[in-house]
Amino acid sequence: MDAKNGTANLSKVKFNTQLEHEYIQNFKILQIAFKKAGVDKTVPIERLIKGRFQDNFEFLQWFKRFFDANCNDSVDYDPVNARGGTASRSANTGAATKRTTAGVRTTGVKSKPAEKPRTMAPAGRTTKRAPASNNSNQVNELNAQITELKLTVEGLEKERDFYFNKLRDIEVLCQQDTAHDSPIIAQILEIMYATEDGFAAPEDEVEAGGEEIEEY
Repeated sequence: MDAKNGTANLSKVKFNTQLEHEYIQNFKILQIAFKKAGVDKTVPIERLIKGRFQDNFEFLQWFKRFFDANCNDSVDYDPVNARGGTASRSANTGAATKRTTAGVRTTGVKSKPAEKPRTMAPAGRTTKRAPASNNSNQVNELNAQITELKLTVEGLEKERDFYFNKLRDIEVLCQQDTAHDSPIIAQILEIMYATEDGFAAPEDEVEAGGEEIEEY
């Protein structure tokens, strides 16, 4: 999974463990990696930790098919470097066998110095990351949306002020004609000062409107 898309947190994996609770933790890390990669597969942890051949063999078969179908062979992946230089248990066992064999002396035969194992320079780990251009495009789109919303708000505010000034002019004309005691003027003012359920006019407008209505 780490070779596929780097979703496995190898820093938390216990590579040479022989303890059951650490086995469980390792499989949980694998399950988390599946989830991050969008893989719909449940790791059968309870069955795998029992060490039964059939269960482990079936899971390995599935994983091999998954790896072959999804992993790109062209990706240069160095597993030892990815593990931070930690060798697997099989590698440690092989090294111990080599050291034991090299240390055995036979009578009359000069032992040959053990050759130092060749270490390959760790190749740079290559992971697929989202291009920076994608993030830049997303930022530009969001900025464009913000600009459009600001322009919409400004347009609505201008339209609101325009109609408010119109109503204010009508209100002033109606108040100037109160001496004639016109029923039409009274109805116009009543409509202008009327409120609806759930709507509360500002206090200064209510007070101004209330004073004018009391004159009638």
